[in-house]
Amino acid sequence: MSLQDMIWTSLPTPVLILDEEDRISAINPAAESFLMSSSKAVAGQPVWDRLSVDAPLEEAFRRARAHDAPLFVNDVDVSTGHGVPVQCNLHIAPLAGQSGQMILHIAPRELAGRMSQRLSVGRAAKSAIGMAEMLAHEIKNPLAGITGAAQLLSMTLEAEDQELTDLIVSECRRIVALLDQVEQFGNVSQPRLRPINLHDVLDRARKSAGLGFAAQMTIEELYDPSLPLALGDADQLLQVILNLLKNAAEAAGPTGGTIQLRSYYEPSLRVHRDGAPDQALPLQIEVVDDGPGLPPDIQAEVFEPFVSGRDNGTGLGLALAAKIMNDHGGWISISSVPGRTVVKLSLPRADDASANHKKEVS
Repeated sequence: MSLQDMIWTSLPTPVLILDEEDRISAINPAAESFLMSSSKAVAGQPVWDRLSVDAPLEEAFRRARAHDAPLFVNDVDVSTGHGVPVQCNLHIAPLAGQSGQMILHIAPRELAGRMSQRLSVGRAAKSAIGMAEMLAHEIKNPLAGITGAAQLLSMTLEAEDQELTDLIVSECRRIVALLDQVEQFGNVSQPRLRPINLHDVLDRARKSAGLGFAAQMTIEELYDPSLPLALGDADQLLQVILNLLKNAAEAAGPTGGTIQLRSYYEPSLRVHRDGAPDQALPLQIEVVDDGPGLPPDIQAEVFEPFVSGRDNGTGLGLALAAKIMNDHGGWISISSVPGRTVVKLSLPRADDASANHKKEVS
């Protein structure tokens, strides 16, 4: 893959290339998610059959072509025919060296869109936790038996084999602690925010998953070694990552597949919440799998409780993940096409959060 192809594939926002008659020539993977269609399916279609914009963009394209210059159209509502319109900034520019061809870059204002929508985490978490409360007591009883059996088994094992039984005991205790939080006041407790190394959290999750539910998977680490400390609760974020890894492993099935754990820094990423100033969320974690992708009929509600792409799924994991990320002041989003599903977690830097807290106090 050439450098240009790598850049094209890695762009996190939708980009479309249009021919001289405003028909779609190519789209990047982010645009496939945004349009909910493959590149092959939309090739040759008029762009205005796939996008509805509350601005006279056809005239804007004509001006850009005539003057061979880029144009910027800000704060317009863009609809793809799926879900509610998304407020975006649009960048239009001629494609260098290609007469008449144009680039259309769509930049959602709030990381929004059908695949990266504003999450109704409050309502989702309430329903998810309500169900979890009913199940908590029944789940904790067998966990106690599993913990006791693992402890007895460890007494007969060699030292090098006790790692597995120690893992069983520690994971059972962690799950019991999480269920205790769910039972207490009918809600997961607020996170204990402190500076943490996200790579430590990812390594804990990778090791636990690799010894258990993701043993059949290949887990690749693509870390940015210079990533600064995040502000978060390590145990709660561990739960989020484990949920995402479990979803990826179950999607792949018994034949296995590849999961990528990726971290990187994105200084320009900010999120807007009603009644609050824009917040910088530069620390990014991505869990990427090569499974079959999400069914199209659930993609817009994937963070709602009891929505699952599996016949035996509870649909609670992503709702709780959204609740935890919201409590962290972070963001969770998902994009999915067959062969590539990406769940992205966005978090604040620890030093940025400290600086903002000092400003509020002063």
